[in-house]
Amino acid sequence: MSRALIVDALSDDLSTLRLRDIDVPPPRPGEVKIRLRAASVNFPDILMVQGKYQLKPDLPFSPGMEGAGDVIAIGDGVTRVRIGDRAVLGARFGCYAEEIVVPEQAVRPLPARLDYAHGAACPAAYLTAYVALARRGELQRGETLLVHGAAGGVGLAAVDVGKLLGAHVIGTASSEEKRAFLKSYGADHVLAPIGFREKVKDLTGGKGADVIFDPVGGDVFDESVRCIAFNGRLLVIGFTSGRIPTVSVNMPLIKGFSVVGVRAGEYGRQFPEKGVENIRMIDAWAAEGKIRPHVCATFPLERAREAMRMLQERRVIGKVVLTM
Repeated sequence: MSRALIVDALSDDLSTLRLRDIDVPPPRPGEVKIRLRAASVNFPDILMVQGKYQLKPDLPFSPGMEGAGDVIAIGDGVTRVRIGDRAVLGARFGCYAEEIVVPEQAVRPLPARLDYAHGAACPAAYLTAYVALARRGELQRGETLLVHGAAGGVGLAAVDVGKLLGAHVIGTASSEEKRAFLKSYGADHVLAPIGFREKVKDLTGGKGADVIFDPVGGDVFDESVRCIAFNGRLLVIGFTSGRIPTVSVNMPLIKGFSVVGVRAGEYGRQFPEKGVENIRMIDAWAAEGKIRPHVCATFPLERAREAMRMLQERRVIGKVVLTM
């Protein structure tokens, strides 16, 4: 028996999450069983519990898209991992648990420089940032990158990846505390998420930002349209503001910019070879110490609701992680 956080019914206030003892089956051929030590808390986890995410698991289910831990059993035919390996894994759900069984291809070695908490916090954020900026946005050295929600987990990853790709990075964040953190973190300029249009233009000599990374949507997207450069790429990551914006197509026509959707996981499924290359790049940067997620808080599994509400209430700088 092991413990898992189980959702029996959907709920906006996360009240239906319950810690329960469950039986985790042994791995079948091609599968790996992991004793999880940490799981990252992400917005899609919250949306799944609320029934608002595009993926809607059958009830009951356990949330959690990424984790890190130790391999404790392997099924027949598994060759890439061994019992005792430290591993990081991605799953569509199920990581808010002490044990999980996943396909072998979902598991890879935990970079030596990362502990379990930082390993769990790394994959989704940095993979999203890399696919957005390198693959979909084709960010070039010397270009200006505007990152919205830059103090969040995905936003900080975009700041890191943007700097590694040689961009000049402007970040926006919603509070003085977050903006002060971003300045210390390495963003070239930091702005409030309201009224940034003219300041971005001033910082770019009137040109505007070449690439805009937007996980916020709503009013932030609307204002971004007004400060994007000709041939710019406005990357749609998500809608944490709660409003899905629209744009009149005459704006991309007149201003010569592209609105580009980003789904990092789907990109890897559609282009498997590039998906492997993306993951290798992220793991290499982590192994070399070039990236390390900022974990601002950890909570034990039984306090997962607190961790999720911290994220919901925008009180997280970087990532929040559950430990088991």
